[in-house]
Amino acid sequence: MPASPPVLAVTMGDPAGIGPEIIVKAARALAPRLASGEMRLLVIGHATALDQACATLGHAAFARADETAAFPPLALLPAGDEHGAIATGCLSPEAGRFSFLAVDQAVRLALAGRIAAIVTAPLNKEALNLAGHKYAGHTDMLADLTGQKTSVMMLAHGNMRVSHVTTHVALEKVPALVTPERVRRTIDLTHDALRRMGIARPHIAVAALNPHAGEGGLFGTQDTDVTAPVVAQCNAEGIHVSGPVPGDTVFVKLRGGQYDAVVAMYHDQGHIPVKLLGFQMNPATGTFDSLSGVNITLGLPVIRTSVDHGTAFDIAGRGIANADSMVEAIEVALQMTAAKGSQAKGAFA
Repeated sequence: MPASPPVLAVTMGDPAGIGPEIIVKAARALAPRLASGEMRLLVIGHATALDQACATLGHAAFARADETAAFPPLALLPAGDEHGAIATGCLSPEAGRFSFLAVDQAVRLALAGRIAAIVTAPLNKEALNLAGHKYAGHTDMLADLTGQKTSVMMLAHGNMRVSHVTTHVALEKVPALVTPERVRRTIDLTHDALRRMGIARPHIAVAALNPHAGEGGLFGTQDTDVTAPVVAQCNAEGIHVSGPVPGDTVFVKLRGGQYDAVVAMYHDQGHIPVKLLGFQMNPATGTFDSLSGVNITLGLPVIRTSVDHGTAFDIAGRGIANADSMVEAIEVALQMTAAKGSQAKGAFA
């Protein structure tokens, strides 16, 4: 019998933001692939918010999924009981509660083998915390829900793939967190992810922490004392790694195809080059024309990709949000699922 198409769970994120809208738009863009049986999309979140987005965009309402049966090609699984209306574009604990419930449900389905990957729409960290869930964002939440102590963030836009040794910490704390263990784990997880993306022998560059990689110790010794020995060890073990490469040139070389990915030392070092290329603004209006890029969480027992932007409360509900990043996130999740070779067919598929 032919394999059933993989089920990708798409969590709605904050239902007061643009998550419902970009999910509907992504489903419309991917309709031919859904019809061909290449994949199934299971949206998990706030039913009323999704119905409102469908009405705004003139899209047919999504079928309702039953957790005890096979999932249709495109369906909604409510994340929980609705405790009142959620105002579009407004911060609320109820929206934060649904943000958490959707991810929690998706993780349970993934660990049970019912879905192949999780794709997340943006949540609002303040709303999440108002609901009593004290996480810095999706990455921390997913690590906790899957029983992992640590995970690694990778951003991707085309051939710009950047993993991070540290992310949401004050810049003054970064040097102490750049340890041989963290650098090596980030390299290993990046190498594994690139293999799952179909790159047989990845070439990874490690960005220097200090200007000019420390300039022989004049601007710091972390690059020579911490990063260089890890890079040497990786190459001795057959993992193709270059570095430390000065941060002011490493991303230019990545864009030029010299590397398949870069390991960045801290949040902004890695985020700025990817978003500079992936986010396009209209110079006449000062608004975004497109938001392209994917956030991939490495080190989890499940595949997770996400959009590379926020909830955009200011434009939520107006039907003008750009869904490019959501489409990309779904496509990357599908690619990684196929490469992994373990598509979740579902207990009732």
